[in-house]
Amino acid sequence: MTENVGKQKGEIVIYRTEDGKATVDVQLREETVWLTQNQIAALFGTQRPAITKHLRNIFKSKELREGSVSSVLEHTARDGKTYRTRFYNLDAILSLGYRVNSRRATQFRIWANTVLREHLVRGYTLNEKRLQENRQRLKELEAAVELVEKAKSTKALSASETAGLLTVITEYTRSWLLLHQYDAGTLTTREHHREVRFRITEDEAKKAIHHLRKDLMQRKEAGDLFGRERERAALKGILGSIEQTFGGNELYPNVEDKAANLLYFLVKDHPFVDGNKRIASLLFIWFLERNNLLSTPDGDRKINDNALVALTLLVAESNPKQKDVMIKLLINLISGR
Repeated sequence: MTENVGKQKGEIVIYRTEDGKATVDVQLREETVWLTQNQIAALFGTQRPAITKHLRNIFKSKELREGSVSSVLEHTARDGKTYRTRFYNLDAILSLGYRVNSRRATQFRIWANTVLREHLVRGYTLNEKRLQENRQRLKELEAAVELVEKAKSTKALSASETAGLLTVITEYTRSWLLLHQYDAGTLTTREHHREVRFRITEDEAKKAIHHLRKDLMQRKEAGDLFGRERERAALKGILGSIEQTFGGNELYPNVEDKAANLLYFLVKDHPFVDGNKRIASLLFIWFLERNNLLSTPDGDRKINDNALVALTLLVAESNPKQKDVMIKLLINLISGR
């Protein structure tokens, strides 16, 4: 299973094992895929020491040459720190897989070859890019409608939630039509990717959550568990994830990308015992406001309160397989594309 989640000099896709027990972010670069030892261990359901031992034997026996199948790159971990990490390509991954778990290795090889083939084909179809983008926008619109329908069918919605869902789908439809007008030469160019000027730190986020919790408790709308992290550094990990880099490039290079992924991770990863959706909405809006992307030039909010409730609901109700659709939906609504 594959989801595109970002681009730099190459591309990043998410791979899930057939049994659903492992999920890894796979780097596509130089016509192959790259994983760290930790990721390979997760892929094959073993521990890193076993991977290290097998790699040592592979190189010792000269089955593969280490310099040809590995590369040291800068990588920002979930703790927000940047490390120089060694990645291994598909040849090394498959050699390891046949020693650890040949079935998973076979599955991964089939998947990787399919993804790489698609990746290479995209590189030779630049002349059709505009047409493909329009088709993709239509698919995204259809997928967005499907998400709304699912949310309506699986949850009893309040009047404000229903209104919010209608706002989301109306604005998304309008944004797709704007793109079509632009392609037809009837719409002037607008800035769509904002440079990040403000980044949320863990301390700032915790202060904001503390004030929200205090206010909600005074109104008897929250309890003692509101905003309490399920695991140590859970919030720090999510904030670090939107600042990830690979090969010196940010995986989420602009405000729209970071904001969309921030909301998604805070809702879907459930970092807090209670209050995940409310905290996610708070930090999402704060991040957009501080980066001057919350309002239109006329001063109107791009995402009103009802729409924010609806977006948070859509993220919460969405299937993890639909992450790519959800992220694109959020980015389009933020940027007004």
